Amino acid sequence: MTNEKDNTNLPPKTCTIERLVTLPADVEKVLNGHKTATRRNGRYADIGEIMTLQGKDFVVERVYSQSLGELTDEQAKQEGYESLEKYKESILSIHPGMPWLPSMKVWVHEFQPVKK
Repeated sequence: MTNEKDNTNLPPKTCTIERLVTLPADVEKVLNGHKTATRRNGRYADIGEIMTLQGKDFVVERVYSQSLGELTDEQAKQEGYESLEKYKESILSIHPGMPWLPSMKVWVHEFQPVKK
C-alpha cells in the first residue's frame, strides 16, 4: 500500500471524483453516514480531494488498490452493506455478466465528511 497521505505514488486518475458515488441509494448511504468507502475499477480521486453530494462535502482520506478476494465483512460495512455476501450480490446485480474474481483489482476510496 502506498503512503496514505501521498498521491505521488498513485497512477493517474481514470475518471473524475464527480463519478465516484452516483447511484441514488449509495448517495443516500453516504449522506446518512452508512457508506464511508467505495470501490471502483479505476482511480477516481486523489487523497485530499473533495466530493460534494447534495451540497455536503466529503474528503477522500485514503486511496489504495485491493483485490476482491481481500475484502472483509468489515470493509463491506464501509460500503454500506451488512455483509460481504450482500455487497457481492449488489455489485453483481449492478454489473450483469461480471464475474466475481478474487484476483480482480479495484481501487478503494475512503472518505469522511469535511469537518466545518
